[in-house]
Amino acid sequence: MIYLHQIDPIALSLGPLKLHWYGLMYLLGFLAAWWLGRRRVAEGRLPGVDANGFSDLLFYSMLGVVLGGRIGYILFYGFEGFLAHPLSIFKVWEGGMSFHGGLIGVMLAALWWTRRQRLHYFDTMDFVAPLVPLGLGFGRLGNFIGAELWGKYTRADWGVIFPTDPALKQYSAEQLQAAYASGALNGFARHPSQLYQAFLEGLVMFVALWWFSSKPRPRYAVSGLFALLYGVFRFVVEFVRVPDEQLQYLAFGWLTMGQLLSVPLILLGLYLFWLSRRSPTLAPAAKETA
Repeated sequence: MIYLHQIDPIALSLGPLKLHWYGLMYLLGFLAAWWLGRRRVAEGRLPGVDANGFSDLLFYSMLGVVLGGRIGYILFYGFEGFLAHPLSIFKVWEGGMSFHGGLIGVMLAALWWTRRQRLHYFDTMDFVAPLVPLGLGFGRLGNFIGAELWGKYTRADWGVIFPTDPALKQYSAEQLQAAYASGALNGFARHPSQLYQAFLEGLVMFVALWWFSSKPRPRYAVSGLFALLYGVFRFVVEFVRVPDEQLQYLAFGWLTMGQLLSVPLILLGLYLFWLSRRSPTLAPAAKETA
């Protein structure tokens, strides 16, 4: 089945104020992390940390995601555009966020918070890892709604036609609808790679990490599973995703920046699993009884 993308990227308009679905998805991701994190805190998954301490961690992590994601995108994907238009770094509502940059931002925020709490850094990261995938999934849904970061042409009788496709820029909305109804646009159906990533990086990773972390695991193991799964899923989906226009393929006619940045995550995941073999297991703190 071939679907014509017709979703308005603006969720709500109140005069000059416009709420984009992309920003709303970030909010949902943070709310999901807050709700799940409070559950884990109540279960004693991070001994010595209460709900207030977790709220501080989440706040700093939110800053890390936004600042790291935006700065990472500029450095990895759009440095030349930033040099031409420096103020574009503030236009977060237009998209342009890097997962790898956001991850670095969260890791730095968690490091600062962990030192203040006098905890082991990877006890914090193991706690945080299961809270992240739902946010990733919501973010990819935001990409889909915004008709950005789509995949290659399917060359089949299924896929999604994105009006933002440069090959369709000469069509008005009415012309697109008419051409779609007649089947004239079937050759422009693309892989909805954003939905592939929402499923793998969001739902599958969440289920795997939540289940894996439901029992005490050795230090490094949960973080290792997160890094390994994300790196593998992102590397695989990049094969059907259109490379960033300003970068194209980096080598071999297929290697993308997303794949290049995912290789260190795969290696890190394997290394963390190796470290976990001889690492202590952090048992949940016993709940106080009246």
